[in-house]
Amino acid sequence: MEATNNTYKVRLGIFIIVGIILFFLAIFIIGKQKNLFDPVFTLKSNFRNVSGLQVGNTVRFSGINVGTVDNISIINDSTVRVSMLIKKDVQKFIKADSEAGIGSEGIIGDKVMVLSQGSYNSPMVKENQMIASSEPVETDAIMQSLAVTADNAAIATEEISDILIKINKGEGTLGRLIQDKQMAENIDATLSNLKRSSKGLEENMEAAKHNFLLRGYFRKKEKAKKEAEEKQKEAVEKANKKAKASAEKSKTKSSK
Repeated sequence: MEATNNTYKVRLGIFIIVGIILFFLAIFIIGKQKNLFDPVFTLKSNFRNVSGLQVGNTVRFSGINVGTVDNISIINDSTVRVSMLIKKDVQKFIKADSEAGIGSEGIIGDKVMVLSQGSYNSPMVKENQMIASSEPVETDAIMQSLAVTADNAAIATEEISDILIKINKGEGTLGRLIQDKQMAENIDATLSNLKRSSKGLEENMEAAKHNFLLRGYFRKKEKAKKEAEEKQKEAVEKANKKAKASAEKSKTKSSK
């Protein structure tokens, strides 16, 4: 009986020790996440709508978790003030013209406060400083816009489907062109006639060149063409000779 009591006491003691260790470990982890053990400074920013932001949400700078949201209070009917606790060692990187914005962890994740980097020449923020803010885009507005886009796409798809059905049934000009074999044959025949007409025109022109009455006209035309080509050739030769003489003259002057 005494051995059983001792075993029970040992187990109870181990259970209590493990519980105390887990308790302090939890306090350490939570405190580290909430920056309870690190030196911090305060930043503030005003918003019209915090879009579901809550106390304890993460504050990020350049994609890194640098603090937490400490307090959210309503100033008036159009202003909500958000106070943030930021790690002291990143204060030198946050500029006075930085802006606070509200983002989210993924599409439907928790809200986060996002700090922009600001300009290089701007001074760093001070303790308890008020910085500018950029209003968040509401998820409801995004979903409403997507719904309108989806409705428009559905209407366009339905209209295209109706057009294709009419074409398949042979309705309309394009439908008749595709479905009516007689019309397709007529178009082929028209193209064939155009080709034959073009070929016949070429043959007629060639015959006209050899015709006794028109032979003089075509010879005169060919003669004029040859004369124009010869004149152009002579002009090019003169220009080349002139350029060559000018180059030789310049060379002679430079040698003197």
